[in-house]
Amino acid sequence: MATLILVRHGRSTANTSGVLAGRTPGVALDERGAAQAAALPGRLAGVPLAAVVSSPLQRCLETLRPLLDARPGLPFHTDERISECDYGDWSGRKLAELNDEPLMEIVQTHASAAAFPGGESMRAMQARAVDAVQDWNARIEAEHGEDAVYAMCSHGDIIKSVVADALGMHLDLFQRIHVDPCSLTVIRYTRLRPFLVRLGDTGDFAALAARENGGNGGAAEVGGGAGAP
Repeated sequence: MATLILVRHGRSTANTSGVLAGRTPGVALDERGAAQAAALPGRLAGVPLAAVVSSPLQRCLETLRPLLDARPGLPFHTDERISECDYGDWSGRKLAELNDEPLMEIVQTHASAAAFPGGESMRAMQARAVDAVQDWNARIEAEHGEDAVYAMCSHGDIIKSVVADALGMHLDLFQRIHVDPCSLTVIRYTRLRPFLVRLGDTGDFAALAARENGGNGGAAEVGGGAGAP
């Protein structure tokens, strides 16, 4: 089957302001996020991409724009199923205040039981994302062959839930996975099982030093910021 490159969107204005963006419209890349997006074509220069699929949210579309500009004619699609988790009433709120919500402990330690008020459950989020990946794997393989590679730009919790599925991990353990903004995660799918080839690869280890000082790499997702190392 196909090989999937999962791209987390570049750092956004919500990441830097500590806000849980969710599906709130108008959340763009910040200056660093734009620079990360500009570097993406070079990072993938040696990869013969068959197609690119994206969450329809602005920050993902902005992340892919330099890559699509560098490769005119590259097939491009959007898919609602890999859009951000619907955090419902939590969307647009500060992560610092959400940390005091009783539900946050459930999100961090028992994600399979977590459902956001006015939004969706984390189980539903994972199910739709994995369904999307499986559908695109089959489509890409049918159109381009079993050695085809394609990219999918999405969000922290979506990517982590897909990785957990590929590793055979229970959703309750997915918070142990971390993916930085504009990181690349590669999963090679085969008939019998998937293989995790890369996880959260940015080629930059400076974030490790930042975490020693209490930073979290600029992530502001329920699973990528709150409770992160």
